Amino acid sequence: MNRIAVLGSTGSIGTSCLEVIAAHPSDMTLVGVSANRSWELLGRQSTTFAPRYAVLCDESLAGQVDTSVFGGHTELLFGDEGIQQLVTDEETDVVVTGIVGAAGLRGTWAALESGKRVAVANKETLVVAGPLVMELAGRRGAEVIPVDSEHSAVFQAMQAGRSREIRRIVLTSSGGPFRGSTAQQLSEVTPRQALAHPTWQMGPKITVDSATMMNKALEVIEAKWLFELEVDQIEVAVHPQSIVHSMVEFVDGSVIAQMSPPDMKLPIQYALTYPDRVSTPTGSIDFTAPFSLDFEPPDLDAFPALRLGFEVARRGGTAGAVLNAANEAAVARFLDGRLGFNDIPRLCQDLLDNHDFDPSPDLDELLRQDRRARAEAELW
Repeated sequence: MNRIAVLGSTGSIGTSCLEVIAAHPSDMTLVGVSANRSWELLGRQSTTFAPRYAVLCDESLAGQVDTSVFGGHTELLFGDEGIQQLVTDEETDVVVTGIVGAAGLRGTWAALESGKRVAVANKETLVVAGPLVMELAGRRGAEVIPVDSEHSAVFQAMQAGRSREIRRIVLTSSGGPFRGSTAQQLSEVTPRQALAHPTWQMGPKITVDSATMMNKALEVIEAKWLFELEVDQIEVAVHPQSIVHSMVEFVDGSVIAQMSPPDMKLPIQYALTYPDRVSTPTGSIDFTAPFSLDFEPPDLDAFPALRLGFEVARRGGTAGAVLNAANEAAVARFLDGRLGFNDIPRLCQDLLDNHDFDPSPDLDELLRQDRRARAEAELW
């Protein structure tokens, strides 16, 4: 029995994860769930699955929520201490980190310190603190299994060879809702337009990241640390059908691609069951019907955010923490109507160019740089 804790269970990754668990009642059980403030939905999830713990990260809600909605089998906890108790509990085998943004770092860190398998859906954890996270996992005997569809695809394709035999990986991108647009056209983009993704159903922050291609920039950085690659071994291709989720090329020229319908339940399930494969509650590709697979290079002039990913992956140090914090703040300002679409990568570039770079930071310094970048972004 796989005993699972889902951090961010009320988000798109979290709800998909609960669907996977529900589809395999004899193999998986839910130990705990967490949310920031969505206590009513968290309560309904607790009533359905009867986990041991439910955690509300916003401590200000203590004493303000109707605890009866959590049922009689679930203990309600609050804040960082609640997350710590959930992820370190001896009954927890796997921690799914579905919290969006740098806020997911603390839960991931605590789970790795406890030697758990961590199914990482929070790319920002590795963007901010990739070297420290992977070193901690190795030291504590923990596992880091990717949930992002692109990194899961790379992870699956890598099983066809040895790490030293990899020539390069190719991360695919749908291109978002503005594929083919010019920089001038993008200057007029509204939040409503940016939130209309053609393929994936995601939360607002991740959807805007897809529209700017900042999501792919963050994935480049994540891939460097997750797979111990040189930056020159990472490429990005635009693939609008979102059928090929990424590819690995080996030194002999063989290219292994992972293909599936665009449904996050498959990579989530693989992270939970690896190295085994079991039936999944997703559809299949219909190869009896004609369809095409298209690939094209990304337009770095229209989408300069992607270039930042390669820059930050090369620099390392505090650059990832600053880029991530600046982007989170810039996306929030864009969604509030206080910043233009094209200003998102401009703000990030400005903060990267002017921050106090440290090539070998510890976790406290990374968190300090995160806070400072957010404050600077509000003044930009």
